[in-house]
Amino acid sequence: MQLRFLGGAGEIGRSAILVDDSLLLDFGMASGNPPQYPVEQPTPDAVVVSHGHLDHVGTIPALLSGNERPPVHWTPPTAELTQVLGRDTLKLNGGTYDCPFTEAELKRLTQVSRTHAYGVPFEAAGYEVTFFNAGHIPGSAHVLVDDGETRLLYSGDFHTENQRLLAGSRDRPDADMVITEATYADTYRDPRPDIEQRFAESLKTTIWEGGTVVVPAFGIGRTQEIMCVCAAHDIGCYVDGMGKHVTEIFRRYPSFLRDADELKRASGHARFVTGRDGQRKRIAKQNTVIITTSGMLHGGPAMTYVPEIRDHPVNKIAFTGYQVEGTPGHQALEHGRAEIDGRVMPISAQTEQYDFSAHADANALREFLDSYRDTPILVNHGDDCAGFAAELREEGFEAAAPELGSTVEV
Repeated sequence: MQLRFLGGAGEIGRSAILVDDSLLLDFGMASGNPPQYPVEQPTPDAVVVSHGHLDHVGTIPALLSGNERPPVHWTPPTAELTQVLGRDTLKLNGGTYDCPFTEAELKRLTQVSRTHAYGVPFEAAGYEVTFFNAGHIPGSAHVLVDDGETRLLYSGDFHTENQRLLAGSRDRPDADMVITEATYADTYRDPRPDIEQRFAESLKTTIWEGGTVVVPAFGIGRTQEIMCVCAAHDIGCYVDGMGKHVTEIFRRYPSFLRDADELKRASGHARFVTGRDGQRKRIAKQNTVIITTSGMLHGGPAMTYVPEIRDHPVNKIAFTGYQVEGTPGHQALEHGRAEIDGRVMPISAQTEQYDFSAHADANALREFLDSYRDTPILVNHGDDCAGFAAELREEGFEAAAPELGSTVEV
């Protein structure tokens, strides 16, 4: 089995791995200005997708240009999420060099889509492939690829700790080679219940003091998790942005959730924003919590809410995940100012950060890999894959970190 790393090697974003020039595992993009795409666009016989985040699915419609029509295999939620992300990409960049596909190619995805449940083997490009719950977002999967001689396990992105939305990943299928993500390989986080309790207490304090809390959150997974947290702690909230539509998608697939009733209750507890900036400005004056995209303040309805609440120290911006250096979210946290819609604005509101990441941290990565101590490990999808591979070798693993564009024989 030959693996070519077309994206995601030594970096986070644009994940893409080609197996034997035939089976493509993910085909994402790295968001930025301009966006980055895999280093090569192959012509695979089939595509298998781990989950519906932009860095794993963002470039898939481009594979359907011309006469190319490879089948695309994924779980049902991932299929729908890819359509949402594709439409968003077209809205932001359609018709420019920053968008590698057209609306026609996005529509073709429905023609080639093949959906599968967890634990049910299927055929793709001559391989037997099986999905296992990865515990990252609804529909996320570990991908097991079997050519009859070698069993390759591609972890995708995964989490082993229970969240309100999802149960942690517990599947550990036998494999001859494992490709593991390493997004948070250098991070040790507190137990999720402790993080949630601090977050809820902070929101309640700000509301009690008469303030407004803006909670920037990624629309896929994070928004719904925070909705569930607010409902569990009886904190009233508004929900705005992409997360509204994504919540509807998740509710259509209860078998991919830890507790479908909990998301149903959270949806009933939240108030979904349906209007435009006028309504948003009125909501921003209320004594409430607003969960909205984008998670790092570089677009979405947050561009309306943050300017409205930034001047008052009693207000708060509660970030729910990592803020990439250079993003407005990072600027607000570190420097008390942020570039919003082209203007640098001072932020007098309080800023806080809570790690609600749905990725495995350093301890959870090792917990997962302990099941594969006698199995070669390839480290992928991280800022310092080589460093984590070196740590694993010191701990007795056979581990390596492929370089971008490299080929590995299994």
